[in-house]
Amino acid sequence: MARRDHIVVGLDIGTTKICAIVAEVTEEGTVNIIGVGSNPSRGLRKGVVVDIESTVESVKKAVEEAELMAAVQIESVYTGIAGSHITGVHSRGVVALKKQEVTRADIDRAIESARSMAVLGPDRRLLHVIPREFMVDDQDGVREPLGMSGSRLEVDVQIITGAVTSAQNIVKCVNRAGLDVVDIVLQPLASSEAVLSQEERELGVVMVDLGGGTTDLAIFVDGSIRHTAILPIGGQNVTKDIAIGLLTSQTEAEKIKIKHGIARVDMVKDNETLEVPSMGERPARTVSRRELAEIIEPRADEMFDLVRHEITRAGYEGVLGAGVVITGGTSMLEGMPDAAERVLNLPARRGVPHGVEGLRDIAGTPMHATGVGLILHACHHSDEMDAAGRNGRRVGRVFGRMKEWMFEFF
Repeated sequence: MARRDHIVVGLDIGTTKICAIVAEVTEEGTVNIIGVGSNPSRGLRKGVVVDIESTVESVKKAVEEAELMAAVQIESVYTGIAGSHITGVHSRGVVALKKQEVTRADIDRAIESARSMAVLGPDRRLLHVIPREFMVDDQDGVREPLGMSGSRLEVDVQIITGAVTSAQNIVKCVNRAGLDVVDIVLQPLASSEAVLSQEERELGVVMVDLGGGTTDLAIFVDGSIRHTAILPIGGQNVTKDIAIGLLTSQTEAEKIKIKHGIARVDMVKDNETLEVPSMGERPARTVSRRELAEIIEPRADEMFDLVRHEITRAGYEGVLGAGVVITGGTSMLEGMPDAAERVLNLPARRGVPHGVEGLRDIAGTPMHATGVGLILHACHHSDEMDAAGRNGRRVGRVFGRMKEWMFEFF
């Protein structure tokens, strides 16, 4: 296959599907989607790998499909991580300024100081250190301190960690599929890159990614991320409820959910019906769509109720002026934005990936938010990677972290 320069690949390893998205980044910074590959995922449960061989096979098939569409050879990917093992803590770091002016080295030292203050257990591994705000002497709320005068620099960061074994298993699956992992990105961070606007981040917003096995959320206030969480509930729960409630197989329940699913009973029109295949050799039955909505609505309300509790627990109730943006495959159910508004008492919209060109008709759907977000995350951080990569620091650190995860216990 042909090789192209500036190819970036996002590999979304989800509970119900694995999706590979290939983008070509031009010198002007335009991100063109040139290939998409997807395959059902059978080796994960609630975002965590439970069957390596099944996951490897699904990764291979998704990547092969993306390679054929893009006519490129994929060698390395950015991939996401989720699961209830993800945790976030706040930390602060302080350094004295050597030249009475903030330099890039001072910012790096302050962030490193904050990182070193966090105590990680032997089973935890660092995923992200995200600066929330800086303080130069007595001036707080500083977002970019570079070049400011002062004698003291302080930074408030959010440190996100994950279980080392979960990260290792993701890297192992990708490596066994014949690919290198450039970096692992927290999935709600990636999805946020794809569906949120800067204005929403400034005003205060919660991004809710409704996946198959988990519901991921990220809260932004004053332009920076403030809180992340992974909730162990997703579209699979809706599918199981439909299968039990309508007495059909989970395969048929998934088809019914996608084609006829609706999250609000009061949105169903009169006399709407659908055909439900029965188990075994019994004939199919005709049921009302209202009956289907009565099964889905309580589960949708439960999802958003858990999101509401997480917002309240984190202390951000009443400050999310931009409301909620829902994305992910489950968000495509009819009535989901209305369900979110009713439960969360916030304005809601369905988020689709933006900031990319090319195959938007394929990749520009909520179910591809994480895959597109992984690409945008890589592109938005390319400047710092290129700058540090020239002296071998950043790139070496990334691949060193992957190697450390793989060989620490093996």
